[in-house]
Amino acid sequence: MRFADRREAGRQLAEALERFRGQPGVVYALPRGGVPLGAEVARYLGMPLDVLVPRKIGHPMQPEYAICAVPEQGERVCNPREEAAVDPQWLMDAESRERVEASRRRTLYGRAAAPSVAGKLAIIVDDGIATGLTMRAAIRDAGAREPARVVVAIPVVPASTAAHLETEADELVALEITDQYLGAVGAYYDSFPQVTDHQVIAMLQQATDREVRSER
Repeated sequence: MRFADRREAGRQLAEALERFRGQPGVVYALPRGGVPLGAEVARYLGMPLDVLVPRKIGHPMQPEYAICAVPEQGERVCNPREEAAVDPQWLMDAESRERVEASRRRTLYGRAAAPSVAGKLAIIVDDGIATGLTMRAAIRDAGAREPARVVVAIPVVPASTAAHLETEADELVALEITDQYLGAVGAYYDSFPQVTDHQVIAMLQQATDREVRSER
């Protein structure tokens, strides 16, 4: 399965979530790449759009290789083998830095006053999954906000990762679950430019403006 861009993937994902349309809930996008999809899903379902900001912790010798992920709220999620192989103090320091960065980004995105999801539906959206650590951290974060139900919505996910997510979220909605994962999220998109903080801020503001108009 391929998508022209993130917006198209978001529209297809929104249609797959049709049964939740009109229900009380919040769509949580993972910045930055998940926000274009989350914006489409939130608009289609008639829900507020917010962000969860899990932060990955890269290996000290290979920063791009994630060994843990840190939610804004709740305990970190780690690859147990990799966690055991690094210095515990280094890991604690890295976790502290990433929590500070998550807080900085939430402030940057203007989401200090987040909509309440208590007793409602939480739908977590991203543009793709690699190790699954950041999504697992996001599930923990959403769960700490006391929703009635947590649904993970993703365009394409490896079968092995899907199995883990299905045990941690109440439901996984994926357009494709595959045993032949291509290894990189961008491999499933014709156009996959980096999403900027400015674009994230603009999409969140547009969603907020839409919510205000609908309440009038």
